[in-house]
Amino acid sequence: MTRINFNRVLLGGLLAGAVLNIGDFLLNEPVLGEQWKSALEVYGMESPGASAIAWFVIMDFIIGAALVWLYAAIRPRFGAGVMTAVVSGLIVWFFAWLWNNGGLMAMGTFPTKLLMIATIWGFFQLPIAAIAGAWLYKEE
Repeated sequence: MTRINFNRVLLGGLLAGAVLNIGDFLLNEPVLGEQWKSALEVYGMESPGASAIAWFVIMDFIIGAALVWLYAAIRPRFGAGVMTAVVSGLIVWFFAWLWNNGGLMAMGTFPTKLLMIATIWGFFQLPIAAIAGAWLYKEE
């Protein structure tokens, strides 16, 4: 087995993170913006400010790098290519989106429909971001 090329993980992670940031903006502003605002008002909260948004942007880049790292880690077993990137994306989706949003749904924290839309969106968004990041990944 060869070593993971961490420079390419970071490069691919930047691209995957950019895809995630674009997708999250589209989801949370034009698609669900008003629903999020209404849900937050129930708890007396305002829409996220600049510092929260900055945190979400940074986290998308970290998740992007994690997607590409996972792709690189499973690539020797699954082979290079789109299907391995999709597997990487779905693994991260399971632990970061489905697991988290499922718990929020079970607790009734936010409206189920809102969380379901976000979870389904992520089911497609994460593999797409993983494919983009994997496209830039090359072994040393």
